[in-house]
Amino acid sequence: MAKFQRSRSIRRLLPLLSGLIALVAGTTACSTGAQGSGDLLDRVRESGTLRVANTQANPPWNFLDEASQPVGYDVDVANELARRLGVAEVEFIPSNFQSFIEGVRADRFDMVISGQTITDERREQVDFSRPYQVNGVSIFVQAGESSIATLADLAGRSVGVSAGTTQEKMAREQIDDADVRTYQNATLALTDLSRGGVDAMLVSRFQGTFLAEQNDLPVEPAGELLEREVNAMTFQKDSPRFKQAVDEALAAMIEDGTLTRLSERWLGGLDMAAELAKLPADQNR
Repeated sequence: MAKFQRSRSIRRLLPLLSGLIALVAGTTACSTGAQGSGDLLDRVRESGTLRVANTQANPPWNFLDEASQPVGYDVDVANELARRLGVAEVEFIPSNFQSFIEGVRADRFDMVISGQTITDERREQVDFSRPYQVNGVSIFVQAGESSIATLADLAGRSVGVSAGTTQEKMAREQIDDADVRTYQNATLALTDLSRGGVDAMLVSRFQGTFLAEQNDLPVEPAGELLEREVNAMTFQKDSPRFKQAVDEALAAMIEDGTLTRLSERWLGGLDMAAELAKLPADQNR
C-alpha cells in the first residue's frame, strides 16, 4: 500500500516538474535571445546607444578632461562613427587592455575603440574593423641614457609596459632575461621610468613623446622604431552587417577628410588617413 501511494505521488509531481523545466528553459532562451540573437547592428540601433570601451587614460587618444569627460582622438572617432551608424548616443565605458577582449565576448560593451593592435590571437576571439590608425613602437629611456638603443640592449634589464598590450608580449618574448614590469597605463610607466624605477619602457613613440611633454618627464625615445602596429576596433564575432557598416563608415571618414581633421586636431597635426594609405592593401581592409 505504501509503495502504491509513493508511485501515485510521483505521478502527481511529474506535470509540475515538467512545467518547471519548461519555465526554466524558456527563461534561459529569452535571456540568451535578448543578448545574443540578431546582428549587433540591429541591437545597437534598437537600443539607441553604442557602448564603447576605452582606457580613458591613454592621451591623446582617449583620456578624461578637467570635467572628467572622455575626450581624445578615439572618442571623437567613436562619436562620429555612431552618428554615421544611425545611433543617437555613445556610452564610454572605462576598461583596460587586459579586459577588452573578455568584455566584448561577455557583452559588457559593444565594441572597443582604444588602439588595439590587430593580431591573429585576438582574431580568434573577436572581429576587427578595418584599420583606423597606425602606431610606431619605440624604446623610451631616461634623458641622456646612451647605452640602450635596441631590444638586445635590454637583455637582463627592467622594462616597463602597459599591461595587456602587444608591447608586453614583445618584451616577454623578444628580450632575453628581461624583468618585465606592467603598469595600468603609459603615464604611470613613463613616470616610473623618469624616476629610475625601470631601465626602459616600450610604448608608442608618438604617445611617449606626447606624455613626456605634457608631464614634463625627462625621458626620450632611443633608437629606431621597433615595429609599426596597425590598430582597429573590436567587437563580437558573427555580426557581419555591423562589421560592414563600421568599415563603410570608416572608409567614408577617410574619403571625406573627417579622419584627417580629427587626427590633426589630437595627434599634433598627423594626417592619419595619409598614414593608413601607406599600408599594404591586404592590411588596409
